[in-house]
Amino acid sequence: MPTFLYQALDGDGRQHRGRLEAADEAAAARELQGQGLLVLDLKRGARLFGERRRPSAFTPAERVRFTQQLATLIAAGQPLDKALTTLHRQLRGARPRALLEALRDDVKAGRPISAALARHAETFSPFYVSLVRAGEASGVLDETLAQLGDDLERSQNLRGEVINAMIYPLFLVVGVIGSVALLLTYVVPQFVPIFRDLGVPLPSVTRAILATSGFLNDWGLVVLLALVGLPTLLLAARRRPQTRLAQDRWLLRLRGLGPLIQRLETARLARTLGTLLGNGVTLLSALAIARDVGVNHAIRDHLQRATEAVKGGERFAAALETPPLLPELAVQMIDVGEHSGTLAEMLNKVAETFDVETRRTIERLLAALVPTLTLVMTVLVAVIMFAIMLPLMSLTSHI
Repeated sequence: MPTFLYQALDGDGRQHRGRLEAADEAAAARELQGQGLLVLDLKRGARLFGERRRPSAFTPAERVRFTQQLATLIAAGQPLDKALTTLHRQLRGARPRALLEALRDDVKAGRPISAALARHAETFSPFYVSLVRAGEASGVLDETLAQLGDDLERSQNLRGEVINAMIYPLFLVVGVIGSVALLLTYVVPQFVPIFRDLGVPLPSVTRAILATSGFLNDWGLVVLLALVGLPTLLLAARRRPQTRLAQDRWLLRLRGLGPLIQRLETARLARTLGTLLGNGVTLLSALAIARDVGVNHAIRDHLQRATEAVKGGERFAAALETPPLLPELAVQMIDVGEHSGTLAEMLNKVAETFDVETRRTIERLLAALVPTLTLVMTVLVAVIMFAIMLPLMSLTSHI
């Protein structure tokens, strides 16, 4: 039977995402309704790479700006529908304007803004919707939106810093590969007939370079297709939950990259939980949302097991200790926060600590990567040129 991907709300307004098998779309909708869920979106699953998601109506920068401006207008005393109308006039794109119109119409019809936002899951995450719902319930929607805008801006700035820092190393990697490939596939073959005519014995390093050049000329296209095809197959294999889990566990064990992923996930998890708990969301609900916010599925699986342990009465910090997928310092700080009754504040400190650690780790990796790549390119080019010149120098010495 075909697989369908769904987004739905339960009776408490919590969002659910998943997949199920059914004979057709109508049968899938009936099954979800029989579970007491309000279906928001239902579509057939993609066949190769998993879920096909509709594009967001907002770019990350537009989402930050929308959140901050909405917080400002509400704090100034504007009713929510008028605030949305004001923001609608400022937008230029067709899709953002259509989204604001839909939100405004839902609010005018009496639907809470959190429920209106939940109808557009491709643009507003469960974390976003849950914070807005908590702000509505506590009567401080403007403050919640302002805090949410700051969190989104902080995440966007960190992402931008990482991308900007990676641009030069990426160009350097392309330069190294391109230079070596050009030498081996074009320059080195020009010397093959020369060496054959000279009739001098070739050193081992020259024979090795010539063999590598010949292999790339004969099988270069196959090698290129393999380099492109292997990542494609690995991405396709991530459709299977067990394969995806095994891949993410392997990534956590990698030297250099593993600790960086661990710190990134810890900071994201702690900030999400701290923000939700600070706005009155219960721990179990916050854990369910934080689990979906995570990227690494090994840590998401670990958090799922921790959630079940917390439901059984175990302390949160104790549930996180085994297996040790999160940094020990983070678990200790969470333990202190639980015992002192300041878990939300301590989680925010954990997020700040590991945000700083993440930046430092990225800076150290990039600081080591650039000279390493430069040295590798210099050595490879020097070896190739030495292998070419050595027979010529040997011939010259015998004249």
